[in-house]
Amino acid sequence: MSDELIGMGVYTPSEAGRLLHIPAARITRWLRGHRIGEQAYEPLWRPEVTLDDRVFLGFRDLMEVRVVDAFIRAGVPALRLRMAIQLARDILGNDHPLSTNHFRTDGREIFLRVIETDPDGSERERLLNLFRRQYEFNDIINPILKTVDFDDHGAPFLWWPGGRRLNVVVDPARSFGQPIDAASSVPTAVLAAAAKTEGVQGAATAFEVSEASVRRAIEFEASMEQKLAA
Repeated sequence: MSDELIGMGVYTPSEAGRLLHIPAARITRWLRGHRIGEQAYEPLWRPEVTLDDRVFLGFRDLMEVRVVDAFIRAGVPALRLRMAIQLARDILGNDHPLSTNHFRTDGREIFLRVIETDPDGSERERLLNLFRRQYEFNDIINPILKTVDFDDHGAPFLWWPGGRRLNVVVDPARSFGQPIDAASSVPTAVLAAAAKTEGVQGAATAFEVSEASVRRAIEFEASMEQKLAA
């Protein structure tokens, strides 16, 4: 793997789909573009990772797809969302604007928080309304923000896919972005597989982690399989 990909996290559409509970074909369509009849649709954005003309996702792509899917599930038309992504990208100067923490909601409309500098050098915050229609966004945005850690620039750098209670984290700087036990950095898939053959205690001893970590890894992996089958 190229050194430039280290710390970025690399996911195939299938791996991303398993984590996000979104069909891989849909993710590929969003990132590669598609046609409907004579109408061609460009990719929603350019992925972080390009390898041999195949579709891969970086960690920021993973977070962006997560937000896009939430909006579409809420009934936001794909064309309107496409326009909003472009608008937010232009305003923020960020290729992955939806995955930042610059969004605010009053429970019915969604806004983009921007900081503007006046001619005299003073800064002020503005809220730009990206959607003019009435949607119930409060229940969409809040869960997304609560399970992601953002840096000082509003960019996501950690995701807690099972909620913070499970202590399972997706960190692009560790284990190539695969879900890991936050305390030990051991992949949850490895701990869960070891528990099947060695038992919880045996797995904990083998990888020098707590039994609680093994149980949380089992719970997380089981939840992934259940949601994938649903």
